[in-house]
Formats: sequence, structure tokens, C-alpha cells
Amino acid sequence: MSAMTSDTDKRRIAAMCWKRGTEAMNSQNWDYSVEMFAQAALLVPDNVLYRQSLRGVEQKKYNNNKTGARFAGTKLVTIRGRIKKSQFSENWVDVDAAAEEGLKVNPWDPGMNAAMALACDKRGFSDCAVFGYTSALEGEPENKEWLRALGFVLEARGEYPKARACFERIYKLDPYDGEARSKMSQLDASHTIKKTGLQDAESTRDQATSNTSGRAYDEADGKLDKKRGAGAADGPGMSLEADLLRAIKKAPADVGNYTKLAQHYMSEKKFEQALTKFREAVQVSGDPNVRELMEDCELDILRQNVAKAKELATRNPEDENARRNVGALGAELINREIEILSARVERYPSNLNVKYELARRFMKVKKWANAIKLLQPASADVRLKSDVLLNLGKCFLQENKKPLALRNLENAIPTINQHDRPDIFCEVHYLTGYIYEDSGNRDKAEHHYTEVLQVDYDFRDARDRLERIQGGNNELPGEEGVGAGA
Repeated sequence: MSAMTSDTDKRRIAAMCWKRGTEAMNSQNWDYSVEMFAQAALLVPDNVLYRQSLRGVEQKKYNNNKTGARFAGTKLVTIRGRIKKSQFSENWVDVDAAAEEGLKVNPWDPGMNAAMALACDKRGFSDCAVFGYTSALEGEPENKEWLRALGFVLEARGEYPKARACFERIYKLDPYDGEARSKMSQLDASHTIKKTGLQDAESTRDQATSNTSGRAYDEADGKLDKKRGAGAADGPGMSLEADLLRAIKKAPADVGNYTKLAQHYMSEKKFEQALTKFREAVQVSGDPNVRELMEDCELDILRQNVAKAKELATRNPEDENARRNVGALGAELINREIEILSARVERYPSNLNVKYELARRFMKVKKWANAIKLLQPASADVRLKSDVLLNLGKCFLQENKKPLALRNLENAIPTINQHDRPDIFCEVHYLTGYIYEDSGNRDKAEHHYTEVLQVDYDFRDARDRLERIQGGNNELPGEEGVGAGA
């Protein structure tokens, strides 16, 4: 049987399964309907209708209780572990299959819907990816990671207004998310280009070249510019860049045209040209909001330089100069981030997210006391609380103030859902266990290490530490670096 015939057969069988599932749904035979729709979705995984139908009857099966099966959280632990391992190995077919298995247990589970969406995105099933991320966000509407992922999927589909709405929601949640602010402008530009037909302007260029006999039109002077010649953007509406350059020439005091052009350059990955226009905009207006756009662009350039240096060092592992260059550029980036964020903390003293971000940078350069001063007020933001308390624990541990470290870590534990954030759950319990082990309270240390291993059996050296405690070995491993990092 040829591959084409095989695919045709799969689609034919899937259509039959969907028909039977629909008949079972109409008679409220939810179990059989779930079985049939699941088979259809397995055979033709890019068909979003099959998945939507499946999710609908899965929810009906549980009387729309929003929680799924009894003890769903416990039943999903193993499935979450499978998803995590498959994601690590980039086995997206297995991720998709495991997520669908989990959604049979709880079709409302945000994490399972997001895992399905990620797998579908990686497999090229954008309709299903949009459905998955949208379903996940119904459960966690303020999840910036999923909003961002949905925004990028929608952008790739050319649905620019919908994509912009995702980044706008991120921006409202975090007004200092530079990427969200930049993407909003980029998507506005992309929508304008699409709406005006500039992407398909081949025939327009031909017509304009014919109309001007190879001469270019300069709207700013209202004259034909013979010097530019054919092949340039000859008239209004043919090039966003040319239109904005003409607008700047006509109204040099209008800062909006500078920022629009800079953001257009950023959407084209022309960061140096964007930075130049942002600087001109700052000179024209002196507006601190425009200065922040310029600073964000500057940081994007520095991050790009670090990424390129790392790539070069990876390709040339024996090149000492390449490794030193990574360190030098990384130090330049972190110092500039600290400088910019410090100014923003002064400008926005009530914005706890900015304080938290600056604290994280101080932790990277091991300025623990500076980080603590910023983290303590930031803990008032419930959205940041888990991360803030964990990082306070790390900082106090590095400052050798273990009672304070322990207090913050123990306060963090009840704020963390092990299924939604397994990594931070493990880290908090690991550090708590380490402090108890160091103080000689081996029962409590054993409890916390066990909590870690129930979620991630290979987390750091938790297994070795637990075995050492249970074996009665009094030798305590070294603590160097145990609480470092942000």
C-alpha cells in the first residue's frame, strides 16, 4: 500500500469513527463517543474538528464539572512525567499522545491543553495548536508563556490582529515586558502591510516603473527623483520604510514617525537601524517612554551579540578567545540591564515586577544583599510570590543566614503546585531538605528529599543525599553552589 493510499485510508476510517462518535454523542453514550472521537483524532491528528468534538464529549462525560475524574491530580502525575521527558527529547508525537491521554482524565487541565498545543505547533498542526492554547488560557488566562506561544502561532498564520491581542494582554499583565511591547508594534506594521497589499506588490512595482519611466517619486518634494532610478520604492504605499522616511522629512518634529520606523526595523531584525531611529526620536522628544523603547532595543542588540558569541564558542570549543568573548559580552549585558532596571525602579517605585527583575540580575552577579532588598517588597505581588520566596531563600542561604532562608523556603512551599511548576517545586524542597540535613534534622531532610524524588527522580543529587541519610552516613556533602542562581 502506498503512503498516499495509506493516508487516504486513515482519513476514511477517521471519518467513519467521527460519524459513529457523533451518533453515540447524540444518544449520550459518552464513553463510546470518546473512544470513537479519540480514534479519529489519532488517525488524523491535524483535524481540529476531531479534537474539538473529542474535548466536548470528554467534558460531557464529567458533567461539565471543570475538574474531570476523581483524584485527577494524582492520576496525572505519571503522565506529566512522560510529557516532560518527551519534551526534553523533542518527541512531539509522544507528547501529543500523552497530553491527549491526560485530557481524558481532565479535559479542562490547562497544562495538558498547553502540552497538546505545543506538540501540535511543533508538528505543524496550527489549527490544533490554536485550539489547545485557547483552551489552556481558559483555565489560566494570565499565563504569559501560553499567551506568547499563542501569539507566535497566530502571527505565523498571518492573523496579526489576534496575535497582537495576545501580546497586548501580556503587556497589560506586565507593562515592562519589552518583547510584548515590541511585538505589538511589529504586528501593527505587518497588518498594515498585509492590508495594503504591499507583500504582493510585484505587479504594482511593474506598473509604477512603467508610469515613471524608470524614475522614482519623492513625495517629500513632490518631484520625480531621477537619481534613485528603477527598482526603488517609487510611490506612496509601496514601502512602509520609504513612506516613513518621507514623513520624517516632511515633519521632523513628529516623534511618532521615528518610533514607527524604528519598530518596523525591529520587525525586520535590523536592530542597529532601529536603534539609530530610536536615538533620533529621543533627541527630538526627550520622552522617557521613547527612551525606554531605545533601551529595550539596545538590550536586544546586546543579547543578540551574546547569542552569536556563544554559537561561535560552541563551534570552536578550543578557542580560548571565543570563550573569553562570551564572558565579556555577557558581563556587558548584565551590567547594562542593571543600569537600565535601576533607573526604572526609581521611575516606577510601586512596580514590583521591575524590582523582581532587577533582583534577579543582582543575583547573577552575586550581589545577594542588593537582591534581598528588592525581593522583600516584591513578595507582595501574588503572581511573583513563589519565585520571590524561593529566591529570597537562595540569597539568605548564600549570605549564610540559614534560619531566614528556611523561613522563606517553607513559606514558598504551599504556594507551589507540583504539577504546574515541577522544577520550582523540586528546587524549594531540595533546598529546604539541604538546610535541615545541614542542621542535623535528618527526618525533615528525608521528608523534603522524598518530595523531590516523587516528582523528579533525577533532580540534582537528591537521591544520593536521601540514600546517605537513610544509610546513616554522617558525612555531609559540600554545599558550594547549592543555593546559587536566580
